[in-house]
Amino acid sequence: MRSLFRQRALESPAMEPLPAVFPKIEGAEIAAAVAGQRIAGDFYDSLRVSPERILFGLLDLAGRREENGAVLAVAQQTFRSQGAELFSKVDINEADAMTDLSLRINRKLLEVSQGVHSCPAFIACYHEKFGTLCYTNAGHTPALLRDRTGIVELSSTGLPLGLFSHATHDAPTVGLGRSAGLLVVSRGVVECGTESHDPASEFGLERVKEALQHTSLDHAQALCTAILDTAGKFSNGASFCDDLTALALIRTG
Repeated sequence: MRSLFRQRALESPAMEPLPAVFPKIEGAEIAAAVAGQRIAGDFYDSLRVSPERILFGLLDLAGRREENGAVLAVAQQTFRSQGAELFSKVDINEADAMTDLSLRINRKLLEVSQGVHSCPAFIACYHEKFGTLCYTNAGHTPALLRDRTGIVELSSTGLPLGLFSHATHDAPTVGLGRSAGLLVVSRGVVECGTESHDPASEFGLERVKEALQHTSLDHAQALCTAILDTAGKFSNGASFCDDLTALALIRTG
């Protein structure tokens, strides 16, 4: 597979989400990589929202990128502004804040779209001091948490955003032990295959797990690149593999 990896480029400042500049984290790393054609609605972001908290997310807005760029930009603006507001205080209930953030993004998507606009999303807050991760999975591909005991799926905790104005999402908390890693991939990675529209030929979540199990957790960027490289080799660079995105958080110390 030719060199597919690059940080997301800004095609149109007025219509595209701003490029994510990942914050430095004490005792952990976060990174992302993208492969394939950028025609759909994947985007990721991360920011420090308090001295000890990092907020990050991978969202997959339905529709073509040229048609929903403005909605993507609004979703990111809401993610950043509301996330900073909700998670900035020292003494907060992270689960309540995460549920509230999902609700605010959900309602903003409905407002700017003037109707239903499905947006599966995995959003999480990492606590730098405790090594904990509070997350919500709004109909997104399951995130995968690998530690010494194996790999655990962080499955959906609610419906995709952008469907119902009062939809709520549970926000569980998990711990990341030393050398543990979290991987989130877009639907495009799971559905990437050798034959278009044939589920049996898809790369699939089980192959993502296998690749994660056999990849070193030394560096987040290298993990993302390795996962996308494996998916790309499986599909032999098929042109229908669009918007392949991987995001990883690794606890290094």
